[in-house]
Amino acid sequence: MNPVLVACSHGTADPLGQETARRYVAGIRRALPAFEVRAAVVDVEEHRLETVLDGLRRPAVVVPLLLSAGYHVHHDIAQAVAAAPGRVAAAPLGPDWELAETGVRRLHEAGARAHDVVVLGASGSSDARGADATEEAARRLGALWGGRIAVGHVGRSGRPLRDVVAECRRPGQRVVVSSYLLAPGHFQRELEHCGADVVTAPLLQASPDPGLVDLAVRRFEEAVARVSWAPLAR
Repeated sequence: MNPVLVACSHGTADPLGQETARRYVAGIRRALPAFEVRAAVVDVEEHRLETVLDGLRRPAVVVPLLLSAGYHVHHDIAQAVAAAPGRVAAAPLGPDWELAETGVRRLHEAGARAHDVVVLGASGSSDARGADATEEAARRLGALWGGRIAVGHVGRSGRPLRDVVAECRRPGQRVVVSSYLLAPGHFQRELEHCGADVVTAPLLQASPDPGLVDLAVRRFEEAVARVSWAPLAR
């Protein structure tokens, strides 16, 4: 009996963001035909993680479709997984070199040039571990792009992106924000109004990059060995 893969994203009220997430989960489902794959969220939408898990009668691996191990991973997902036996949580998607490579592709697609000043635009985290993971993501992007990359945040935590963009202004240079967000939505719109000259698209496209699908599958495969096959208490 194979465990269920529960692909858990943040959740969004934005229809395009919801469709992007659905397509990502569909790509994961196609990559793992031997496993049942279900979608869940930790916020905003109705199919909350705890409800999806409570409806299962066999072991499950929760794969956080999140870019860092912040509050949602250490609190929401951890609590839902701990509530019953037979559940484990995989690591979040980031930081990972695959995300950095995708970020470089988005920079090229947006027309970024070598002499531009690049700032990583991310969702702020109240959890220091999430903030550290975002800094590591910026280091990896900088290693591939070439040069140090500052980090600015949208939301209620971290250094405000608009301030970082203003500080990075240099005569004769453009400021380009590299979106470290998975999908369109409220935070992407905040990136687009931060005062930068160019803002890249989110990491996920309507047809998700195969590398990003493989990344989620890898996180699942890393975690599945930890699944307990003890009978589930109901």
